[in-house]
Amino acid sequence: MSPEDQAALAQHSREIAKILHRNSPPEAVDTLEGIETTVRQQMLEHVSPEVGIFLSKRAPKPNGDAPGS
Repeated sequence: MSPEDQAALAQHSREIAKILHRNSPPEAVDTLEGIETTVRQQMLEHVSPEVGIFLSKRAPKPNGDAPGS
C-alpha cells in the first residue's frame, strides 16, 4: 500500500471512529470490555457490509488452487 493510501486510510478510519463513537451509548464505552463489544458490533453491522459490497463488485481472480486450474 502506498504511503498516500495509508494516510488516507488512517484519516478515513479516524472519521469512521468519530461517527461510531458519536452513535454509541455513553455507558457502552465506559470500560475496555464495553468499548471492545461496541466496536465489534458496530464494525459488523455498519462497516463490514460496506467493505464486503465493494469487494464483491470486483470479479475474483482465479488462483492456482481452484479446481480446474
